[in-house]
Amino acid sequence: MTETNTVLNDDSLALETQCLEVKRSQRSVLKGLKLKILKGRWCAIVGPNGAGKSTLLQALAGILPYEGDVSLLGQPLQHQSKQLRARRLAWLAQSSVQSVDDLTAYDVVMLGRIPHQSWFGGQSLADHAAAERALKLTRAWQWRDRPLNTLSGGEKQRVLLARMLAVEAEIFLMDEPLANLDPPHQVDWLVLVRQLIARGKTVVSVLHDLTFALYADDLIVMSDGKIQYVGKRDEPALHREIENVFERRIAIQALGTHWVALPTLT
Repeated sequence: MTETNTVLNDDSLALETQCLEVKRSQRSVLKGLKLKILKGRWCAIVGPNGAGKSTLLQALAGILPYEGDVSLLGQPLQHQSKQLRARRLAWLAQSSVQSVDDLTAYDVVMLGRIPHQSWFGGQSLADHAAAERALKLTRAWQWRDRPLNTLSGGEKQRVLLARMLAVEAEIFLMDEPLANLDPPHQVDWLVLVRQLIARGKTVVSVLHDLTFALYADDLIVMSDGKIQYVGKRDEPALHREIENVFERRIAIQALGTHWVALPTLT
């Protein structure tokens, strides 16, 4: 992540926005955002409820109407075909999955392979191999034949993570990926993200758990539809801004080589 006034070669950018605005019911939810996200890094978006975090992620994914400019891998998002965008960018939503609840876990994950399939080609050996890899990476392979609606919330979330991984995209956008996961599987997710980054992928995640967010390479701090600060996880100025947007009801403190967010009870 870089400050917004830094000049970069487009080849280094995964995503970029200029004057990005989103309105809902005539109300501005995002207000003229200018942002650059580098390839091969994990960026966490944090901020209080109503800050515009999920809206920003949806605009970057191209699933919300917006004003201004969004570039994906150096090209305007709106100029890329839906299939190309779906191959380059995989999306994990926070919303309900009722539309696929009656499918088996395996079939749900295979939906992630649709961008790689032709209209008449059907599912290939590569598609099945990708689905199997994804289910095993999220420790969900044992449920492959079970309908999604028979799984617990945490089990279902791991299947949906596998669907996203099966796309084998260059960029992964995740809205609250830790939802319903117990602590061991939250750690598994953290390890998975680091594996993706080691392979040159880019991850952008909205997280309410600030301690997990502080493991990211870079953080975007949002409040009231605006970006308040962008910086690396160990920057004192970033920590101060996070504390400020949460009305100083949390404090960022060092714990060994990492940072944690603790409640302030005074």
